[in-house]
Formats: sequence, C-alpha cells, structure tokens
Amino acid sequence: MVGSSHEALHRIFQKDPALLTRALQRVLHVPFPEPHEIAALNVDLTEIEPVERRVDTLLRAETDEGTYLLVVESQGKVDDRKRGSWPYYLSYLYEKYRCEPVLIVITQNSATARWAAQPIRLGFPGWHSLTVRPLVLGPDNVPVITDERQAEQDVPLAVLSAMTHGRGPQAAPILESLATALKTIDPDSAAVFVQFVDSCLADPQAKQMWRDLMTAIQYFWRHPLAEQVREEGREQGWIQAKAETVLQVLEWRGIPVPDDVRERVTACTDRNKVEVWAQRAVHAADAADLFTEE
Repeated sequence: MVGSSHEALHRIFQKDPALLTRALQRVLHVPFPEPHEIAALNVDLTEIEPVERRVDTLLRAETDEGTYLLVVESQGKVDDRKRGSWPYYLSYLYEKYRCEPVLIVITQNSATARWAAQPIRLGFPGWHSLTVRPLVLGPDNVPVITDERQAEQDVPLAVLSAMTHGRGPQAAPILESLATALKTIDPDSAAVFVQFVDSCLADPQAKQMWRDLMTAIQYFWRHPLAEQVREEGREQGWIQAKAETVLQVLEWRGIPVPDDVRERVTACTDRNKVEVWAQRAVHAADAADLFTEE
C-alpha cells in the first residue's frame, strides 16, 4: 500500500503538468521542447487481468518537435523489481500510443535517487538489447527555494522544493518562503498544494512547523469559512474548512464527487475523520474511496 507522500510527489504534476517540463529544462538541463498542450492519460497498463501494472502519473506532451509521453514514478526506496517494470512500462506505452516515452523518477531520498539514475541494461553484456536511462528529480538537484520572491515567481516549483527537501536542515526557510508565496495564488490551488506538502513532511518537527504556519495565515484564509472560524469557534471552523479541502482536492484531480459524498463530508463534525479523508483524497481513485474500511 502506497503512502500519501508517494502519491503527493507525483500528483503535483497532475495539478500543474507544466511544472514537469520546467523541471526537465531547469533542474535536469534536458533540452525538452516547450509543450503547447499537456494532457493526463490513463495510468493503467494492465494487459492480463490477474497482472496489474500501473504507472504513477502519465502525461502526454504535444510539442512542435513531436508528441511525448511523460511517465512519472514516485520512488520511496530502492526496489530492484523496477528493473523489470520500468522497461515494460516504456515498451508497452510506445506500442500503445506510438509516442516516445520519457521516464522521470522523483524521490525524497538521495540514495534512492542515485540508485534510480543508474541505467537499466537488459541483454548480453556489451550488446544490450534494451537500455533504460531514467531522469531523476531528488534532493541533490531540485533547487532549495528559501527566497520569498523566488517562491512567488514559481509557486509549484517552490512546492516541489518543500516536498523534496522537507526532511533536510533547510526545511524551515523553505516552508516559510512557501507559506508567504501561497498567499499570492488562488485559495483553491493553495489548499491543494498545502495538502501535498503536508503529506510529504515525514519529519515531525517540520510537519508541525508547516501546520503552525498554515494555522497562522489560515490557508483557507480567503474562504468564507474563515469568518466562521472566528465567530463560531476555531475547532468547528477548522473541521469544516478541512472538509472543503477534501472536496477541492478531489475536484482538482478530476474525480467526480456525487451529492451523497459531498453531503457526508460537509456534514462531518469529527476532526480525526476529516483528517483521514484529507489524506485519502490525495490518492483516491474514486470519491467513495474516502470511506474505505468505515
């Protein structure tokens, strides 16, 4: 079962697909052509019913130089099974779409990044039938953004910086600059980014700092519920704002929210329950998945 940080690390590119090509160009210095259209594709690569294969995020980028498939894999630790699954993904996608696939791996761990960057060579030594060279985004190359102005210029990249470096010693200035930058974008997008960052902060001190920052500026600051927090009490207002965030995350991810799900979420008065729903909303495949095991 994947963790919420796993989901957030790749789903930020679903929220802002152009961030991925900017990362290729600016971080990895790959001369990827400027796309004029990017679309999300079905991530399911299953061919035979008992064998399920699914990439994390799959985007189609239309450029003047051709169409590319951007395959994003979130990797938490070394997993040598990927030596078989990653080449399979690329071969299958090329056969299905007849577009050039590009594998991008994102991780919060430097050792995992070094492992993932190693070429995968299949076949006879010295005469390999297939070679896969992943492009890797990790702590060693994603920029550390601690300047407020720089964060405001590219908020999604600042979010990626916080998600990638949230465990490091520079977490505090990164989170502080991002908190300020979030005030400059629309509140719905900010709420989604806040959830992504919160999901990726494994360090308890960094997570608490982030939540304190968000409480101080009320990341639902421009939401009508902010007034309700002040008038009816911080606890109930927080719960209702969190419930709205759950629905916003689902809607931003393009997942339909039936009326019965919306009513159940907005009517909830249990703080722990909406916390669980908020975490599940980041990786749920269907709105009903919020209520798994309930």
